[in-house]
Amino acid sequence: MIQPSMENLFTYDILQYQLVSHMLCLGFAVMAASLFYFCLTIKTVAKKFQISSILSVVVMVSAFLLLYFQAMSWQNAFTYDAATTSYILRDGFLFTNGFRYLNWLIDVPMLLLQILFIINLDGARRSSLRNQFFFSGCMMIILGYIGQFYETSNLNYLWIYGILSTAFYLHVLYLIYQVISSSYSYLDGESKKYMTAIWWLFLISWSMYPIAYIMPAFVDTAWGVVSRQFIFTIADIASKVIYGIFLTQVASIRTRVEKLEM
Repeated sequence: MIQPSMENLFTYDILQYQLVSHMLCLGFAVMAASLFYFCLTIKTVAKKFQISSILSVVVMVSAFLLLYFQAMSWQNAFTYDAATTSYILRDGFLFTNGFRYLNWLIDVPMLLLQILFIINLDGARRSSLRNQFFFSGCMMIILGYIGQFYETSNLNYLWIYGILSTAFYLHVLYLIYQVISSSYSYLDGESKKYMTAIWWLFLISWSMYPIAYIMPAFVDTAWGVVSRQFIFTIADIASKVIYGIFLTQVASIRTRVEKLEM
């Protein structure tokens, strides 16, 4: 039987509840603020790179809306109980991390496509990478989405779907490494530094998601929930906002150094 998310199993003191609430609000607020950044910087890069900035705008809109509903899910699911001075699950409500997965299903293909418009690729190679990114990225999210429904009822299923999802993540990671490595032959020194930073940012931030996903198998406390929501939100900000800013910087440097048409 499918059970609710681990977040619904605990009561929270005021500090724990507010920490999660504030972190979730920070998540969608950062996406809203970053939306203006990407809109304002589209015209600062060459035309050939502008599609990457446009995709960042799409990602910010999607992330803002769905992370807002994620925050509302938390606020609606729990109510303050004066008798115990804690937040308890409200009758008829459940918290769900599903909004995050819906957001990732939209954003992951966009994030992976972005980098393909910043580097030099022929049409066939770009099409091949686009298809592989789309398939593996979507499968990674869909399998994780299914698995998270079992995090409080059947840890075997949680592990099985998690391992399958991670297999597709490793494929994505391999492709990203290939893409970034291939760009070093023609990028200038400053651009190379940003591309290296993108690789490490990608590796670290995207690897935070499976850690948060599997936490119900190891953590059984309210503070574990707080940590999990912090990990999810920090990973979202790093993998969407900072990643997009780094790509914009590479595009801006290439536009200036290569004297490309604006």
